[in-house]
Amino acid sequence: MSAMSRVKRNCLFFAASLKEGFGFIKVFFTGLGKKVTAKNEKEATEGDLQTAKMQVEAADEAEETKKRLDKSM
Repeated sequence: MSAMSRVKRNCLFFAASLKEGFGFIKVFFTGLGKKVTAKNEKEATEGDLQTAKMQVEAADEAEETKKRLDKSM
């Protein structure tokens, strides 16, 4: 693998990691908003569960992107 190919690969992996990080930040603020606007404890708990689900989805999406990049190079 050439040096330019490794640099390109590492940059693409870094971009995928950044996207994952921004996804977590988005999910955090979305969950925080749901907690603040919750009218009762049940809605707050549902917000927590939805936040956790969104975090898992963001991580899974990033891992799939990294796997596709790894296969293509």
